[in-house]
Parts: sequence; C-alpha cells; structure tokens
Amino acid sequence: MQFRVVLRNVVPEIWRTIEVPDSYTFWDLHVALQDAMGWLDYHLHLFHVRQGRSRATIAIGIPDEFREDIIPGWEAKLTDWFKEVGATAEYEYDFGDGWEHEIQLMGIVLAEPGQQLPRCTGGAMACPPEDCGGPYAYEDLIANLDDPSTEEHKGLVEWLKDHPGKYWPFDPEKFDPGQVAFDDPDMRFKRAFAEP
Repeated sequence: MQFRVVLRNVVPEIWRTIEVPDSYTFWDLHVALQDAMGWLDYHLHLFHVRQGRSRATIAIGIPDEFREDIIPGWEAKLTDWFKEVGATAEYEYDFGDGWEHEIQLMGIVLAEPGQQLPRCTGGAMACPPEDCGGPYAYEDLIANLDDPSTEEHKGLVEWLKDHPGKYWPFDPEKFDPGQVAFDDPDMRFKRAFAEP
C-alpha cells in the first residue's frame, strides 16, 4: 500500500511517501509514520477514519478510560478501512502540540521480489522538533533560528542541542528518504506497553 502523508498547517509543505505491507494494522502504520516523518513517538496518537462515504469518522488508536469509542490500532487492519485508491484519513500526533497529518492511499501495487517493506520513497523538509509547540510555534522557531539577533535565538539553539532528539544543527530543509530507518512495530508495541 502506497501512502502520501502531509503535515498540515506548515509551510513549506512537509510530506512523505511510504510503502507498507497490506497486512499492516493501524498500529503498524503509526510506527511507520513516526519513523518516516522523524517523530520520536513520545506522545499519544489517533487516526480519524471516515466510515465509507459518510462524514462520520471512527477513532483508531490507543483506547483509554476516557474514550471507550477508540478502536485499538493493533486490531484494525488497514485493508478494512482503506478500500480504494484516494481514500484518506487524519493522523493526529501529540494532542498538546496538535500535529495533524493528512494520509492518502495513492496505490496498491505488487512488491518487487526481495523488496524490504516498509520503505520511504520520497519526501521533503525536516520533521519539526518534538515538543516545539505545534505548527505556529514551529514557524516562530524557524524565524528565530534564522535571525541570530533575536533574544530567542540563543535559547533555541541550546534547547535544540540538549533536546533528547539531538536536533542541532537543525536544517528545516534537509530530508533524505534513504536515511529513514523503520522500527519493528511488534518491538515498539512491547516497549510501549511493557509492565513497569
């Protein structure tokens, strides 16, 4: 399954194209999206998927005591929801910062013999740093990094150097699909839900 992913409310556009096996669940897609975009999977996520041709959406992600309507992502297969080319969904990550991604199924093709999946086949622009405050705060971050005369510049440089993602030097235009490394969704699941 070939998907195009676009991070909303950010200019210039940050996007990726990825290919995943059609056996994937929404949990597996979540892990692939995190890795392809460059997020660190520090926060909660949720998919909003349309029910057929209606405007009503279903929530798929990690159920909790406050939202019993969420379908567990590891139980929902992609092929049950992405039934035709052009189908879309929204992927929300980090509810505090409010990162919204538009996902569109671009095609369903036979994998080449020996082809490792998932894989990232294209994209543009670096992923914003985790915890930078969302799309509008990210815009301010870029403006202040570009202008060493601002009061915020030095503090942002120090924050980026010390951030767990090690974002310094940060180049918002840098992205190489060949450098994307995909984690095993089963291992990520075990780490995420391991008993303390």
